[in-house]
Amino acid sequence: MFLVMSAEVHAHDKSDLSNAATSHPGEYTGKAPSKPAAEVPAQIQGVTITEKLGSQLDLSLMVTDENGKSLPLSTYFSGRKPVILSPVYFNCPGLCNFHLNGLIDALKRVDWSPGQKFEIIALSFDAKETSEVAAKKKQNYMKEYGRAGTEDGWHFVTADEATVKKITESVGFNFKWDEQNSQWSHASAAIMVSPEGKVARYLHGIMFEPRDVKLALNEAADGKVGGFVDSAMLFCFKYDNHQSKYGLQIFQIMKLAGALTVLALGLWLGKAMIQAKREST
Repeated sequence: MFLVMSAEVHAHDKSDLSNAATSHPGEYTGKAPSKPAAEVPAQIQGVTITEKLGSQLDLSLMVTDENGKSLPLSTYFSGRKPVILSPVYFNCPGLCNFHLNGLIDALKRVDWSPGQKFEIIALSFDAKETSEVAAKKKQNYMKEYGRAGTEDGWHFVTADEATVKKITESVGFNFKWDEQNSQWSHASAAIMVSPEGKVARYLHGIMFEPRDVKLALNEAADGKVGGFVDSAMLFCFKYDNHQSKYGLQIFQIMKLAGALTVLALGLWLGKAMIQAKREST
């Protein structure tokens, strides 16, 4: 994780501070202008998430679970349940913890449970991390989640550098080592993957709405993991790329309401016709 901290004042000597205090706004001081505010610091240049919707993960790639067992990625893709993939690293001092905390907070308010309706993979993109570190991380987060019987649906995995590169490139997750701060610079997203291993949706950030998580999971599974109400919700809500969340679609609601009205009218007419036929006989 890379935290951008404002420390410009430490870069100035006392004479700079004195000049800044006595000069008037807009006055020419003879000093070279500072870097434009829009310029991206070198430490986080290229640290982005490029959405690759429809990208197919290579499920034959081998990863190591929190118990130290080497398994193909396909182990977590049953062909029936969608998967939440969270690229993180377990020794992250901040952002990864915020991401996992936010995901857990949302899932606590979702009536679906991992292992039953979906799977979760927390993949360390730091190839130096071990299964022992993954096991400790899982233990802490399972305790925080506090929903018994879901341990088999949460997977904290590690992999070698070549495998990490292939997986992260498949989902467009870019990161780099920040030598100055001795930590990884990276962004954050919960990536929804179909039961067959295709990237379906990105929920960016560290805080998530329970409704968005559920809709994204159902969308990733092509509407096959929820009931009628969940399918209706998916019909009425559409993902807004600008706001990174699902929004209500008025036109879709009108279409659904119209269909229900026609159905109700048809049932009423059918009942009326049957009643009239009985009375005539």
